Amino acid sequence: MRTFIIFLFIFLFLSVSSKFQSCKSQETWIQAGYWYSASELPVSDVDSSLFTHLIYAFAYINSSTYKLYINSSTEHSFSSFTSTIKRKNPSAISLLSIWAGSEDLEIFSSMISDSCHRKSFIDSSINMARINDYGGLQLNGVVPSMRLSMTNLGTLFYEWRRAAASESKNSGKSELLLIMAGYCSPSLDSVTYPIGSLRRNLDWIEIVAYDYYVPTKSNLTDAHAALYGTLSQANTDRGIKEWLRAGLSASKLVLGLPYHGYEWQLVNPKDNFIGAPASGPAITIDGSMGYKFIKSFIQKYGYGKTSSFNSTYVVNCITIGSIWINFDDVEAIRAKVSYAKEKKLSGYSVFQLSNDDNWLLSKTAQGKEHEDKEGKRKSLIHILIGLAIAFLLISMVMFCCFQRKVLKSKGILTTISRSLPILKISTCAENVNSDAPSLRAYSFDDIKVATDNFSNKKKLGEGGFGPVYQGKLPKGKQIAVKRLSKTSHQGVEEFKNEVTLTARLQHVNLARVLGFCTEREEKMLIYEYMPNKSLNFYLHDPVRRFLLDWRKRIHIIEGIIQGLLYLQEYSNFTIIHRDLKVSNILLDEKMNPKISDFGMARLFRKDELEANTGRIVGTYGYVPPEYVKKGIYSMKYDVYSFGVLLLQIISGKRTACYYGPNENLNLLEHAYDRWKDGDGTEFIDSSLDDSSSSCKLLRCMQVALLCVQENPTERPTMLEVSFLLKNETAPISSPKRPAFSVKKDEDEECILKSNMCSVDDATISQVVPR
Repeated sequence: MRTFIIFLFIFLFLSVSSKFQSCKSQETWIQAGYWYSASELPVSDVDSSLFTHLIYAFAYINSSTYKLYINSSTEHSFSSFTSTIKRKNPSAISLLSIWAGSEDLEIFSSMISDSCHRKSFIDSSINMARINDYGGLQLNGVVPSMRLSMTNLGTLFYEWRRAAASESKNSGKSELLLIMAGYCSPSLDSVTYPIGSLRRNLDWIEIVAYDYYVPTKSNLTDAHAALYGTLSQANTDRGIKEWLRAGLSASKLVLGLPYHGYEWQLVNPKDNFIGAPASGPAITIDGSMGYKFIKSFIQKYGYGKTSSFNSTYVVNCITIGSIWINFDDVEAIRAKVSYAKEKKLSGYSVFQLSNDDNWLLSKTAQGKEHEDKEGKRKSLIHILIGLAIAFLLISMVMFCCFQRKVLKSKGILTTISRSLPILKISTCAENVNSDAPSLRAYSFDDIKVATDNFSNKKKLGEGGFGPVYQGKLPKGKQIAVKRLSKTSHQGVEEFKNEVTLTARLQHVNLARVLGFCTEREEKMLIYEYMPNKSLNFYLHDPVRRFLLDWRKRIHIIEGIIQGLLYLQEYSNFTIIHRDLKVSNILLDEKMNPKISDFGMARLFRKDELEANTGRIVGTYGYVPPEYVKKGIYSMKYDVYSFGVLLLQIISGKRTACYYGPNENLNLLEHAYDRWKDGDGTEFIDSSLDDSSSSCKLLRCMQVALLCVQENPTERPTMLEVSFLLKNETAPISSPKRPAFSVKKDEDEECILKSNMCSVDDATISQVVPR
């Protein structure tokens, strides 16, 4: 009997010990995930128990001071990020991701090439991380490039590590982690990362193992994040091997996992294999789809079809009609995590959390998916085992009652009583909130009831697209319903464009689309309701304009800039709005501006600079000359429109009127003449007072005139606009005559005059470019 009791005690000890060792080993296995600050997923809804590290994306580098800054619209989520994720997982480590790619690469290159600039960057990054309780810093967006000195990059990592070590020694806190999100290969175009510096100074390098093939670049279907492939195909296994051959140990590498896929329009629906001919994206503008969106799309249009897992490439594919979609489902995620463990990598990092569907992929990556599929069976087994152990222990205790003297003499009763607390070990239940906002398909009857059968009393306004109605959903939520008029000759393409694009855009200064309705041949967009209507409602009204003092107008200007910066700089792709105007700036209950109406928007990849179109759209007065004349549009299109908008905000004047002594000058020319003659105050709204503000009216006027220059290259970027308006002492160039100047080309302006002086905010439907 004594032998049996000892055996049972050893069994319980080993069971608990093995569980402890398992938990301990998991601590060294990195399970990281990106939370993007402009995503629709609140930080409080993130299940941080599924991760060891959570990454806040992004902080940015100031172009003049080279210190880090956070967008004002996301400051609250940034400062509370660490405390929020630690509520569910106190051991979770927060990391701050610093964006340095795309157009910001020039700023980054300038920073690393100067020792003083590097120090400014390093000190501000460490200080920002410590103040906000972040456990580390990540550099993101830097790829091997001729535009960037790899020697200087290596020096940055060396100095960054020394500074982090020194700060840790002085503060007595744990040293900050330093990591980098690296290109899928250590080399690109004969340029190689500074491998030695990476190995010595960084804690790990996350391999961005996705976006190899996208439908906007390739006319053949392909797996954008293939784990394996042929020698001629980009794939993750090949990239990992190149990193290892370059001199990085596997323990320094973390595998990037995408929570998004891509869709292609097949040329022939019967040819639906990898490598099949395709004609580009089929649904979204760039072809990308978040996992949650893909699952919803399959459920709605797949009619019972399930995705097939291709183990050769390690990807899930599905064909619905002529649409071919590739993405990572649970099979692909499971295979990639197994691959990372087999190769002895340090872990994985997922991008991005808001794309997951009820945490299914994250549970799969962590190995918890079976808890969902076989939860009842496992629970039953655990209960039976627990009952069996309890029965055995109770039996032993009862036996001990009869052998008390013997047990006490050998100390066995004490051993058993001390072993009982082991039975109290339990697993905490998970608390997953699956109510993350998503684009919803509303029924016609729901919208009909919400708008009182599209009553005229509910009509908020009407444009080229059709009428807009106020509505109220059953639970009391206020909405705005934008209904495509059946008699409209435009809008079908714009409707599709706005639905697919706005489903991806999430920013505090962009009007949020809640859903859509396509029943009964209707085309309706459902927006969040803006109780304070549009900027146009106040700006040009002789009475209501006084409600917008200079402080409120600064707030509106800053919000518009932040919205444009998100579209141009901080989203995964560059979005050109192409219809920025006063009536498309909506105001919420706190007068926060929200850019609306993305029906005419176009999307670029980050490496594209401009595009050309044969269909000219936009609004007279806001359209730049290169677009009117040649159909060319780029980010400088929206910069031009912003310049016009800024002139209207500071003056209260309309674009469709003429000014000056002879009333022969358009808004831009009138502003330029007043500024050049030194009497800009004659142009500015006389009710505005900037004496108590650091943002001055005349400086805004000068920046606006720079934005409306004839030559797009002479216009500032929106980052430069933001900097110039926030820094009163920063040097600023003098503008030349603006576009469409009557004094520059009298004949051309006469033609434009007849077009421009019609109805304010009249939308262009079709104009053949010259």
